[in-house]
Amino acid sequence: SSGINAEYGGYKHWHEDVRPDTTPLEAGMAWLVNPKLKTDVDFLGREALLSQKKNGLKQRLVCLKVKSPVPMVTLEAIYRNDKVCGYVRRTAYGYSVGCNVAWGYVENPAGLTLDWIRSGTYKVECMGELYDAEMTLAAPFDPKNLRVKGDYSEDYFPLSDTTKQSAHL
Repeated sequence: SSGINAEYGGYKHWHEDVRPDTTPLEAGMAWLVNPKLKTDVDFLGREALLSQKKNGLKQRLVCLKVKSPVPMVTLEAIYRNDKVCGYVRRTAYGYSVGCNVAWGYVENPAGLTLDWIRSGTYKVECMGELYDAEMTLAAPFDPKNLRVKGDYSEDYFPLSDTTKQSAHL
C-alpha cells in the first residue's frame, strides 16, 4: 500500500521522489553512486555529481510526519522556520506511525547543510491551515530496514501505551 511505502521511505518512487530534475545525492541515495565516484569509472552524470559534492546541494528530500487531521494530496507547501522552503511530492497516511507521512524537497538558495536541515522547525500547509511536522532524513518506520531482514528487536508503534516511540526520529 502507499501508506507503508511512505513509512518505509527507502523505496523511492520515480516521478515523485526521483525525477529527471533531481540527483541521487538530493534524493538521499548517495549510497548508490558514492562507490563509483571513488573510482575512475566514467558514467553519465558523473561530473554533475562531483560538482554537487564539491559545491553543495540546493535541495534535499526529507520526510515529514505531519499532525494533520485532513488527508494530504501532494504539492502542499513545506515551511521551515515560518518560511516556505519546498513542497510535498508524495504523501500517505502512515498507520504504523499514526499520522500523515509526507516526502518532499526542501531548498535553500544559499546551499544546504545537514545542520541547516536539522535545525529548522517545520510545518506543512494543508487545505489552507499550517500543521506541525517532525522532519527526518530517514524513514519514520523501521529506518534501519531491520524488519525486512526479520529483526523485530526495535518497536515502532507510537500509538500503543505499552510501546515506546522510535528513537530514530
